[in-house]
Amino acid sequence: MFNKLLAKKAQHLIGLDIGTRYVKAILLEKNKQQVSVLAIACEPINGNAFAEREVKDYEALSQALKKIKLNLKSKAKQVVIAVSGPAVINKLAYMDSDLTDVELESQIELEADSLLPYPLEEIYLDFERLGPSPSYLGKVEVLVSAVHKDMLDSRLTLLNEVGFEPKISDVELYALANAVIHFSSQQDALSDPSDTAQEDSIQCCINIGASQLQFCAVTNGKVLYTKEHNFGLDALTQDSCANFNLSRVQYDQQLTSNTLPDSWQRDCYMLFQANLLQHITRAIQMYVSSTHHASPQQLLLCGAIGPFTSLIADMSQELGIKVTAFNPLLNMQSDEKGAGLIASHGANFAIAAGLAFRSFSPCHI
Repeated sequence: MFNKLLAKKAQHLIGLDIGTRYVKAILLEKNKQQVSVLAIACEPINGNAFAEREVKDYEALSQALKKIKLNLKSKAKQVVIAVSGPAVINKLAYMDSDLTDVELESQIELEADSLLPYPLEEIYLDFERLGPSPSYLGKVEVLVSAVHKDMLDSRLTLLNEVGFEPKISDVELYALANAVIHFSSQQDALSDPSDTAQEDSIQCCINIGASQLQFCAVTNGKVLYTKEHNFGLDALTQDSCANFNLSRVQYDQQLTSNTLPDSWQRDCYMLFQANLLQHITRAIQMYVSSTHHASPQQLLLCGAIGPFTSLIADMSQELGIKVTAFNPLLNMQSDEKGAGLIASHGANFAIAAGLAFRSFSPCHI
């Protein structure tokens, strides 16, 4: 979203989701209304490469990015990335509707001191005109986004060194929302005509990451609400490693191969599930309080949930609503290797898919 990286229109951009534990990448192709997967890859990041979403171990992240580039086996180099965390700020501003984009940018810069806590020289700043304001006559709603330069520059440096060409930087929450807007219709849970009694045009999704729960709600192709919550799968990883004297690599291997000790579910997973339920309930309450909409009667879950086969059913039972795994790549054509990754870990590619879909829509400037 940030001006330094904006292009008028980009084709075949790689959606590159740089998480704190994994790097996910996907390249999509669109033929009329059919979207297919041209290339897909996922690589773990060794060690603790991040602290509060800022890169600390450049070598570990660089190695993961090099493996991604190799495994994609694509000539495409241009990438869309995203940032998140406290260094990313999104504010809603109300501006005169007759301003051009250039005039709007000047006005936002003039009012930046009241909108943002950082000096202009320390941030990358961008905006998106959302549409007429329902509350203020003659005004338009404008989403103003800013990120501290240090956070973005470290990623750009690594990407350039590896051989990628960063073209667009987005915000993870809006990339997640983009995936929900464009791919959630593939989910049977949201296509059942019997569900139209409630506020069925609002779709709520939670992405379970390593250190964050990312909540978004979309309606009629627009973002209604976004929020990050500090809780994720790292809590389960750390607890499991401590209880069974495992390294993170050993834990990941045993989790994937379903060879963790028999007592793992009782000693570690059940506590994590209870904590996850508490955080999801709180996230829903904050959504309801902020938007004054009804509590959702259905919820999409995505993220690194593939190994936890009972999680969806458990959350649905505990929350008392319909919970569905959101796999944005569902039913997309791919090669055999990609199909296996989509089937087992497709729900972990929501942000990457939302980023890759930027290939098919022009930027606002």
